[in-house]
Amino acid sequence: MQRAPADACWHWAEMVFWLAALAAFFVFPGYRVLGSQVLIVSLFALSLDIVLGFAGIVSLGHAAFFGVGAYTAGLLALHGWNEPFSGLVAGTALAALAGFAVSWLVVRGEDLARLMVTLGVGVLLYEAANRAAPITGGIDGLSGIAMGKVFGIYAFDLGGRTAYLYSLGVLFLVFVALRRVAASPFGLSLQGIRENPRRMPALGVAVRNRLVAAFTLGAAIAGLAGALLAQTTQFVGLDTLGFPRSAEVLIMLVLGGVGRLYGAIVGTAAFMIAQDTLAGIDPLYWQFWLGVALVAFVFFARGGILGAIDALRGSRRRP
Repeated sequence: MQRAPADACWHWAEMVFWLAALAAFFVFPGYRVLGSQVLIVSLFALSLDIVLGFAGIVSLGHAAFFGVGAYTAGLLALHGWNEPFSGLVAGTALAALAGFAVSWLVVRGEDLARLMVTLGVGVLLYEAANRAAPITGGIDGLSGIAMGKVFGIYAFDLGGRTAYLYSLGVLFLVFVALRRVAASPFGLSLQGIRENPRRMPALGVAVRNRLVAAFTLGAAIAGLAGALLAQTTQFVGLDTLGFPRSAEVLIMLVLGGVGRLYGAIVGTAAFMIAQDTLAGIDPLYWQFWLGVALVAFVFFARGGILGAIDALRGSRRRP
């Protein structure tokens, strides 16, 4: 699948892609819980794609905003406000506010400085949540969360029926919005800044303001994904803020293809399905085999899965 088109028309492959995601709900009923997790992490990977793939901002602490959204939705539900959609809005808003505050530190530096700032913010929020145990639950996390019904009708169940369709709906709506953003003058200017940040000011582009907006947007979507995870699992742990989550989502994005939107979803699905499959085959050493597979794939497939598909299609078209 190629990059998201620059116009409003949908390619037939995109329609098949989303119809397949919906069909998986009926074809694989035993994997709905895993499927909902894939959809939520795909949304998280999309948020990083805006920051890294389009704006070119390298981040190792993106899970900080994911955790802010998760704790916001979880705490609201724990204290009686369990309406799902308002919880998503609150988690998104607070994560966007945190991202906006951090963005002014991030955009001032280069890649190494950005890595250190984002990593430091992630570690800071992780330790703050750990020490605020009376509020966040500390190492034990937030449990006992009881979410209300979606639209007042559909309750969250152990089989993942509501969670899957709820997550798919949110992911699709956000993807449609980001698809339009990527094709807008704002999205194109971000790609220009990523490719040549020194030349864009000569074209009248306020580089710092665009980067701040992109980082804030990515943080907001990460918070939305975190809130969605808290609602569907009805639990929030410290791992939502941890460095391993930031590293994993970066691997998923690179695996699928950076700067393609669809690469975030494809890479997440491939990573998490491979993880589940290898853990079932070899429960002790599955991480070793997953690491070998990732290294081999990244070495031989430049541009991730979608890049490899594009290269294969290009080679077939050559005479």
